[in-house]
Amino acid sequence: QVRLVESGGGLVQPGGSLRLSCAASGIIFSINDMGWYRQGPGKQRELVAQITGSGWTNYADSVKGRFTISKDNAKNTVYLQMNSLKPEDTAVYYCNKVVAPGHWGQGTQVTVSS
Repeated sequence: QVRLVESGGGLVQPGGSLRLSCAASGIIFSINDMGWYRQGPGKQRELVAQITGSGWTNYADSVKGRFTISKDNAKNTVYLQMNSLKPEDTAVYYCNKVVAPGHWGQGTQVTVSS
């Protein structure tokens, strides 16, 4: 059974940083591409960063150069380092598989505001 627990969100000023964590169970990281998604107010959920089983990464244009995705296969944990945060990054952030995401966790709220 898949279980995803996101943490690390909070309120931060523009230009600040946050590091999100996602502890996963029921997913084998070495053979699954994992991603961080976000859903802003009134918007659809979007994929912003992904990491393959072998560690290759890709980012949405809106976060490229500011966000970094990484993972620890031994801990079954995915991370998202977010720097130079902007108000438009405000959203609930989720992690999940990139292919056939299935069950979602509760997400973690990120609010960027002065």
